[in-house]
Parts: sequence; C-alpha cells; structure tokens
Amino acid sequence: MSVPWRRRFSGLLRSIGPELVSTASDNDPTNVGTAAAVGAATGYQLAWVALLVAPLLGVVQTIAAAVGSVARSDLQTLTLKRYGWRVAAVLLVSVVLVNVVTIAADLQAGAVGIGLLAGVDSRWLVLPLGLTLVGLLLVGRYDEVVGVLRYLLLGFLAFAAAAFLAHPDWSRLLRSTLVPTLSLRRDEIGGGLALLGTVLTSYVYVWETIARGVEEPPDDTIEGRGLARARFGAAAGAAFTALMLWFMLVASAATLGQDHQTVTSAQDAAEALRPLAGSLAADLFAIGLVISAVVALPVLMATTAYVVGAQFDWRRGLSEEVSNAWGFYGVLAASIGLAVAVTVANVSVIGMLVAASVIGGFATPIGLVILVLLGRDHTVMGTQRISGRLAIAGWAVAMVVGAFGLLYVIGAALGKF
Repeated sequence: MSVPWRRRFSGLLRSIGPELVSTASDNDPTNVGTAAAVGAATGYQLAWVALLVAPLLGVVQTIAAAVGSVARSDLQTLTLKRYGWRVAAVLLVSVVLVNVVTIAADLQAGAVGIGLLAGVDSRWLVLPLGLTLVGLLLVGRYDEVVGVLRYLLLGFLAFAAAAFLAHPDWSRLLRSTLVPTLSLRRDEIGGGLALLGTVLTSYVYVWETIARGVEEPPDDTIEGRGLARARFGAAAGAAFTALMLWFMLVASAATLGQDHQTVTSAQDAAEALRPLAGSLAADLFAIGLVISAVVALPVLMATTAYVVGAQFDWRRGLSEEVSNAWGFYGVLAASIGLAVAVTVANVSVIGMLVAASVIGGFATPIGLVILVLLGRDHTVMGTQRISGRLAIAGWAVAMVVGAFGLLYVIGAALGKF
C-alpha cells in the first residue's frame, strides 16, 4: 500500500466524517433494541426491510448535506429566518421532545451494556457515563469530538461479529434479504412498521445540517468536488448504518428467532444470546450496544443544544469556550442531567421508548418537509438548489415515514402490534 494512497484514503475519511457520524448515530440503542426484538419475533423474514433503510437515509442525508453546505447554516436557523418564529418553534418542540426522551433511554441502555460487560449493577454507571460524555463535549472542540466518534464507528463491527458467531442459516437469510416478502401476520406487519418507523429520527438530519453548515470550515469547492464529497459521505453513511442494522437483526434472528422468544430491549437480547450463541457473541453484542450509545448520545445532546440556541439566538458551537456560550453548554448538560434524574426516578425504559416512537412518528415528517422546502428554495440555495428528482424522493421519504409512523401508533393504540 503506497503512502499517497493512504493519504488519499485518510483525507477522504476526514472529509466524509460528519456524514458517517451523523448517519451512524441513527443506530442508537433504541434502534438496536427494535432490530433485536424484530429478529427474535420474525426470524429472517424482515431482513430485507433492514436494508431498505439505506435509500431512505441516503436521500434525507444527501438533502441535509446539500442544504448545510450551500446555505452555510443549520436547519433550525434557516427555518427561523425563512418561515418565522412560530414555524421554527414547532420544529424546536418536535426535535427536543424526541431527543430528551431518547437521551434518557440511550443513557440507561449504554450503562446497561457496560454493566453486562463488567458484571456490575448498571444503575451505578449511568451518572459516570453521562458525566464522561458531557466532559467530552465541554473540553473537546468539534473536530476533536468528530474525530473520536469517527473511529468509534469501528466498534459497530462488533454486531457483525456477533451475527457470524450466531451461525445463521445463510441460504434462508440471503433468500429473505434478496426476495422481499411480507405476510399479514401481526408480528411481521408490526415488525416492518417498527423498523421503518424508527429508522429516521429528526436529530440525524438536523445534526447533518449543523455539521456541514456551521461546524465544518467552508469548502471553496462546494459547487464541485466539495458537494460531491458530502453527498458521497451521506450515501456511505446510510449504507453502513443499514448494514449494521441488518447484522443486529441477524444476530437476534439466528438465535432468539428460532423459538420466537420475546425481547423488549437491546440489553435483553445481549443477555439472551449468552446461552444460545456463547459468551463471546453476547459480549460483542453488548460492546456494540455501548458503542451505539456513545456515538449517538453526543449527537443527540449537541443537536438539542443547537436547536434551542438557534431559536433564542444564543452563541453556540462545540468549538466555543464555555464562558462565551453558557446557554448552549447549559442545555447540553441539562439534557444529561434530566436523563440521570429519570433513571433515579426508575422510569420504565420501555415506556420512554414507546413515547419517543409516538412523538417521532409525527415529529420527523415535520422536519423532513421543511428540509425539502429549504432545499428547493432559491432564497436559501441560490443556483445550487437540490434537483427536482431529489426533492421528489425527499417528499416520498417524508410520506413513507409519516405513514408508517402513523400506522404503527394507531396499531399500538388498538393493541394490534
């Protein structure tokens, strides 16, 4: 391997780092738990749905990367300037509500993953984990934080290793992956809705606009190679995220799915894997769970602080000194403080995840609609508007996510799923 090739690869990795981090953060512990539960309930039947995540995420992240890169601003600020305080307030509430609930659930799940590996009570690990992540965001500049998270993405490969150690039936798995089928059985309909309904939460594309529009330095080649790199990064991140979600489902389907065991969370899956696939597979799944929490939580926390700061015109940014952006860092720390308080109050994780899914089913399409409108707006994008074809794809994703979210909420309310 030549040195020039290494340098080119390293430069490419740095340039698409924001997309990899923002898109991979979508595989937080809530999605890990969803994939594990679906795999346990339906086996390999919905493996094709897990890979369907890639085009959905790819479209949305490509639009978000273009809007951030060209407009040099984040989604919340652009919404405030273009559509006024009230519309921006709706976006703010829709993002913050989902984020706060998800932060609490993900923090608990990350602590449980560490507890499974260390053999200790996870309740004592919630506060140290939260403080560690707050410290990372308080001390580290943006490029340092993204640099750490970018290399932590390698930890997601633990899910791939766990899937191989589970010894799946490869012929059945490939057939289920490549030949989409969906029966009218309640567990399959509910599982498909759950996978697609939780795949795209608002913080993922909001953070993409923040990374490209605010934190990343301006790219002088944005009309050519710069924008192409951002779009390539969005596609690569979506493919990576979908593949990891597929491995999560496979690890669960190959073991728990053989007897259709009931799984209600990612930590349940990690514990149940031990007698079925061995300690190594269980530990690898737990490692993946911890990594998913550590990658997702900083993105969730920072996105929450950014949208609040943008709405009230506070000075904000991970590269700002704490003394210059106390409101921004205050919201960031408060989000973790609230999550710790929820843990101490012994609030049900499953209840929080259901609440996050219900809120997200209605909130995510709101942000998607605004994102596509901004991407086609001459005032915002000038001559670099997203293409009509990409806008149509964005509208389609918004409708699909909204429809699936609504169906899942109605089905859950009626006791169908």
